[in-house]
Amino acid sequence: MPKRFRLTRRFPVAMTEDGYRVLRRFAHEAGLDEGEALSFLFEHFDSVTDQETLAVKLRQFNSDLDARKR
Repeated sequence: MPKRFRLTRRFPVAMTEDGYRVLRRFAHEAGLDEGEALSFLFEHFDSVTDQETLAVKLRQFNSDLDARKR
């Protein structure tokens, strides 16, 4: 029997406009709503990310974060 998909956790999320646009596009293309798309991405995080690229992008994002908040 397939495992039932239940959304059991809700939490407030702050996202950049660019990030939300990409999430909405991904969800639409995958036939999911935004919550289901986030669940998929986090449940399969290791298989949908390249660890080397992730580290570089994370450093870049963190270095730009203060400027983006202003």
